[in-house]
Amino acid sequence: MRVNAAIVAYENPYLMLEAAVESVLREKALIHKLHFIDNSPSDRLRTHFESKTEYIYNGRNLGFGAAHNLAIRNSIEENIEYHLLVNPDVYFDAGVIEELVRYMDSHPDVGLVAPKIVYPNGSTQHLCKLVPAPFDLFGRRFLGWGPFKAYIDRRNHSFELHHSGYDKEMDIPILSGSFMLLRTSVLEEVGIFDERYFLYLEDFDLCRRVGESARTVFYPEVFITHEYKKGSYFQRRLFWHHMASAIKYFTKWGWLFDEKRTRKNRQCLQDLGL
Repeated sequence: MRVNAAIVAYENPYLMLEAAVESVLREKALIHKLHFIDNSPSDRLRTHFESKTEYIYNGRNLGFGAAHNLAIRNSIEENIEYHLLVNPDVYFDAGVIEELVRYMDSHPDVGLVAPKIVYPNGSTQHLCKLVPAPFDLFGRRFLGWGPFKAYIDRRNHSFELHHSGYDKEMDIPILSGSFMLLRTSVLEEVGIFDERYFLYLEDFDLCRRVGESARTVFYPEVFITHEYKKGSYFQRRLFWHHMASAIKYFTKWGWLFDEKRTRKNRQCLQDLGL
């Protein structure tokens, strides 16, 4: 058994969580532990998931990265080869984890691999991204209307690499934390989630650090389904978490001047012929 997996829950519907848990457990031969980290106000989910997962109830909401770090530290301590992040609103068929592990085994220079991600209707989610500049995040959030919309749409089209087609293996600087398989030896080297981010952009930050030591790859030969509600567009509390994380991210990596961002994006676009 070579993979530890982790799901972080916060008051998610039981049926949604059950679909995510069962998707992982379909590949029992590979899974050493499935950590179920519960950030909810109560432990009502314990009765449903304690018998089939490593259930951890925090008693408070630690945030996405800090909760996942509980499981990642365990994977590192136990010398588990790979650690899988799974969002609670994700589900997938048997064989996905096996294929991603096979890919990682045959590409030892890869530190992170993510599959194709689709909506429930089967359409592609454009979650492959360049390293963002402040305008990529704030512009599309506040200027995607009226006279600015056409420009923002074009810029977002480029930022999310729509021209790539999402139909081939690609080295991508920023991949989605909703589902990613990580090499634990690389995590041990570059560090785990930065817990200064409560929610949002902790996956951007981790991708950048992994990408400084290893390849970060989009691999569309398998896919998972992600409901992807974009909660921060509809809930004020999540919106403020998103804005706070963006400020922390650019303060850490650079607002106007970020040479690593420029170099990484240029290389990605060159590799893709864009």
